[in-house]
Amino acid sequence: MPIAVSIVEDSNQVRTTLARLISRAEGFRCVSQYAKAEAALAGLPQDRPEVVLMDINLPGMNGVECVRRLKQVRPEIQVVMLTVYEDTENIFNALAAGATGYLLKRTSKDALLAALRDVRQGGSPMTTHIARKVVQSFQRAGPSTQPTENLSPREQEVLDCLAKGFLYKEIADNLGIGYETVHTYIRRIYEKLQVRTRTEAVAKFLAR
Repeated sequence: MPIAVSIVEDSNQVRTTLARLISRAEGFRCVSQYAKAEAALAGLPQDRPEVVLMDINLPGMNGVECVRRLKQVRPEIQVVMLTVYEDTENIFNALAAGATGYLLKRTSKDALLAALRDVRQGGSPMTTHIARKVVQSFQRAGPSTQPTENLSPREQEVLDCLAKGFLYKEIADNLGIGYETVHTYIRRIYEKLQVRTRTEAVAKFLAR
């Protein structure tokens, strides 16, 4: 089934470009577009997209608050921030609000589509630069109470790749294993660490 995507972006040019890219890409369909958060909150619950591309700097309510409210009514909808902001505060506010991923608008078209596929498969895509900021923040946060000693060597390798911001396909290529095998390892890692997201898993990995 095609991946249903909605767009929340106030720039008409950017929104149109994204919609065209998604509609023309094999395996995707653009189900709705919104220029304001308030309109998105009214329409997205009925549109039922699998993934929403969300800008942060919107007129009126900002994108982070939109994510928080949307996740309250439709927690199954995955939101990927697509923004020009790369400061730590915006990154963590978005992730704390419920965003699944965080990408910059300069992300290439192919990387953006790969990230949307990754989200459907349970991933949390972040550009390498953003992932590095997340890693650095967790390193400053101090030790975690959840050790990772019970992970196998291969699981440790997979988690190290996650910490570097790799997409699932990149992990598979880097370690020479199958795409579905990566999913199996990550599912086991989440279970062992008792976490639900890439961000939480990376935090515990870095606090070893």
